[in-house]
Amino acid sequence: MKALILSGGHGTRLRPLTHTSAKQLIPIANKPNLFYAIEDVVNAGVRDVGFIVGHTKEEVKAAVGDGSRWGIRATFIEQDAPRGLAHAVLIAEKFIGKEPFVMYLGDNILKGGINDFVRNFEESDAAASIMLCKVGEPQRFGVAEVDAHGRVLSLEEKPKKPKSDLALVGIYLFRHDIFGAAKKIKPSWRNELEITDAISYLVKHGKKVTTDVVRGWWKDTGKPEDILDANRLALEMIEPRIAGTVEEGVEMVGRVAIGAGTVVRKGSSIHGPAIIGAGCVIGPNAFIGPFTSIGDNSRLSNVEIENSVVIGDSAIECSRRIRDSLIGKNVHISSADSNVPKCTKLVLGEHSRISI
Repeated sequence: MKALILSGGHGTRLRPLTHTSAKQLIPIANKPNLFYAIEDVVNAGVRDVGFIVGHTKEEVKAAVGDGSRWGIRATFIEQDAPRGLAHAVLIAEKFIGKEPFVMYLGDNILKGGINDFVRNFEESDAAASIMLCKVGEPQRFGVAEVDAHGRVLSLEEKPKKPKSDLALVGIYLFRHDIFGAAKKIKPSWRNELEITDAISYLVKHGKKVTTDVVRGWWKDTGKPEDILDANRLALEMIEPRIAGTVEEGVEMVGRVAIGAGTVVRKGSSIHGPAIIGAGCVIGPNAFIGPFTSIGDNSRLSNVEIENSVVIGDSAIECSRRIRDSLIGKNVHISSADSNVPKCTKLVLGEHSRISI
């Protein structure tokens, strides 16, 4: 089995961060989102992985390298524009050959992995299998109608009247039949070749399409609030680790991970779950609240921050409380006057400079 991990797209809902960076490389608990997808396919036994890349291809290539850190062989396949998931399948046909493959959207994060999903597919005669998740607002997603045996009856994109509460997650398993189906469909109103149309073609032509349902949790990290949600969920699973220096008088509560070379100054307080990367200076007088990730080489002093992601290489010297914020690389935040709200919510791209 091979894998196809989609690592392109413009990430318009995450601008300004994605003006300069790949959305799949935004960190969740200080690890690029894309790496969670790679780990899932590796844990499922896949070693030959193709990456669909777009305008951020150089950044993705630099992050993944040759794949040896995961024991995989990495192949990069360029998509000239976002032309749909079925188009991504078609341009990867030469790479896939006749083998079955998993297609994994690189901005997804899933608790529990895909091992059972892959094993069940390998033991079946299905042409395709799709992973589903029960959601509260199915009209926001692609929705699957299934029978009592988990076989797909129909698929519909963002239906006004959903036939079920089962949303497509963005993780698929295919055999070679999918290439023929993708060649038969027409572009949608978005001028894209939709993978749901290709799967529907398989169903209409008598091919078996099975399903598996997420048993843990799943997040599609397409918006800032989704990143913060995923960060909270991932931080719930971190192991406490102190690889840096924590001075006397620092308050540490709950599960906290601190990277090598980081110094936490006296008078500071860290309430987990929280993670702080390598080479950081925290304090004096910094409060790092629950569900916060601080990336490498950041400096925080005289600030309160919680439920936030600081991607890294940033300086925050601010007497205000920051909450529910997503802060890009090389950002400098400082205090201005006192006539500002006590709580500040931010989404800042790279190289931002603000006073609050």
